[in-house]
Amino acid sequence: MRTSIATVSLSGSLTEKLTAASRAGFDGVEIFENDLLASPLTPEEIRARCADLGLTIDLYQPMRDVEALPEEEFARALRRARHKFELMNRLGTDTVLVCSSVSPHAVDDDDLAAGQLGRLAGLAGEHGVRVAYEALAWGRHVSTWDHAWRVVRRADHPALGTCLDSFHILSRASDPKDLEGIEDIPGDKIFFLQLADAPLLAMDVLQWSRHYRCFPGQGGFDVAGLLRHVLRAGYTGPLSLEVFNDVFRQSEAGPTAVDARRSLLTLQESVGLAAPPAPAAPTGVAFAELVTPDAAPVSAVLGALGFARTARHRGKPVDLWQRGEARVLVNTGPAERRDGTRLAAVGLESPDPRGAARRAEALLAPVLPRRRAPGDTPLEAVAAPDGTELFFCATGRPGLPDWRADFEEIGAEVGTEADAAWRVDHLSLTQPWHQFDEAALFHRAVLGLRPQESVDVADPYGLLRSRAVSTDDGAVRIVLTVGAAPVDDTAHAQHIALATDDVVGAARALRAAGGTLLPIPANYYDDLAARFEFADGELETYRELGILYDRDAHGEFRHCYTRTVGRVFFELVQRDGGHRGYGAANAPVRLAAQHAARGLTGG
Repeated sequence: MRTSIATVSLSGSLTEKLTAASRAGFDGVEIFENDLLASPLTPEEIRARCADLGLTIDLYQPMRDVEALPEEEFARALRRARHKFELMNRLGTDTVLVCSSVSPHAVDDDDLAAGQLGRLAGLAGEHGVRVAYEALAWGRHVSTWDHAWRVVRRADHPALGTCLDSFHILSRASDPKDLEGIEDIPGDKIFFLQLADAPLLAMDVLQWSRHYRCFPGQGGFDVAGLLRHVLRAGYTGPLSLEVFNDVFRQSEAGPTAVDARRSLLTLQESVGLAAPPAPAAPTGVAFAELVTPDAAPVSAVLGALGFARTARHRGKPVDLWQRGEARVLVNTGPAERRDGTRLAAVGLESPDPRGAARRAEALLAPVLPRRRAPGDTPLEAVAAPDGTELFFCATGRPGLPDWRADFEEIGAEVGTEADAAWRVDHLSLTQPWHQFDEAALFHRAVLGLRPQESVDVADPYGLLRSRAVSTDDGAVRIVLTVGAAPVDDTAHAQHIALATDDVVGAARALRAAGGTLLPIPANYYDDLAARFEFADGELETYRELGILYDRDAHGEFRHCYTRTVGRVFFELVQRDGGHRGYGAANAPVRLAAQHAARGLTGG
């Protein structure tokens, strides 16, 4: 189906918004009135600009407070409408959105509302315009889709239909069965469909709508379920996004438009309207790559963790460090900052690397060009929204390119049988503040990872928002983290969590090798003693080593942290009994300890 986006969903001037929508692949736009009023272009020039960009103008919006009014007020509304219909003729669009009235002059009279909407539609018809009547969730007398449809049906005018808006409908829906009646609306009377998602919040619906909408798949609404009802009704118009979001309005229009279009492609796939290449969910982490201007500090930490430097890239300054199935590449390359050690790339084991790359490209992920020397292994790679490079790998699988072929072994021992349990448990990636929702959708839609609920974590100097995405079996876990305000994202570190079956032994070995663990305040362990019962000496061991503890319905979680190198630190993790969490309850203590450690070291 055709796709469209309201200009209010993007930042910038009207020209910037139109350009971004076109480049992202949208077929059309809704022109939001404020964008037109602020534009130096004439309606004719806007029409020509859209045509040059391959965009249709699918809707002009909004027209407010025109129904169920005293006659004198309605006469003023008709005068205003006549001017808008003439303007629409100049723009070259034939559908106007009319919102249910919030005017204090409006009266609760469906017959009056229907009669006046019919008169409005008659005037619209004289100008070749259709009126799409929408129930605002906070409308004075009409606030539900079914009420708006009853008024439209009572008016019975060919130029009057309804507009269905997923936010207004789903923000008020208490029972999914209440939406089945949408299928009884004749498809040709659904003049327009606007789509938006939103997080599930307990707040005033007007503030919810104006500030917290997001693109389908980024919130908690069943937008796909609603779309199925609308399609069964016979709707054939565009799927259009109308999203009011404070973050999007401060972000660059281009990436936001791509994120928006990806959401519609994913939504269409979920209801059977599109068939991009099938998901190829990753089966493990092949490697994590650190880029650093100075390899010595991070190499020292890896050595203390029991990793061995086993190989070096044949043509680049990249070393492979390994312990068990956990592999870390240390790339001595240019850094953005002096303390710029950062997690730059992740290798994901894929059952179908080429298929995974095809899906990523179909869902608008940037495919990374690779400069390869003769003989280098060809690897499929794309960029995540935060710039992290994602490589689709097939480590040790016959008939498929193996990234390790680019490395020359240097004779170090890989490890002992006791190292077999070591692997990457999860990766934590700090997101730019304006890309958190985009990142969650990207990892779900492109990589096939399942998102969990967002968690807010108290930091001594603010608030962190965190959301984990993972495969069903936990073979791949990624934690996306962002600050709650537009601050420097480098203030929060990334980390690599390493799974072991003996975190106490691993912590002792690290200290014996000269490594340093993050010290945890004694008050934490006093509280731990009140919350849980431990075997004799167990809590004292945790206190000595700085090991934190958590428990859920599935099992236990023990973890500790190294000091931070640049922007990266390591976590040692022991999961017992199928524990599914990440120690969120301990995060405020860890963050405070890291701030304190930075203060002591001057880092």
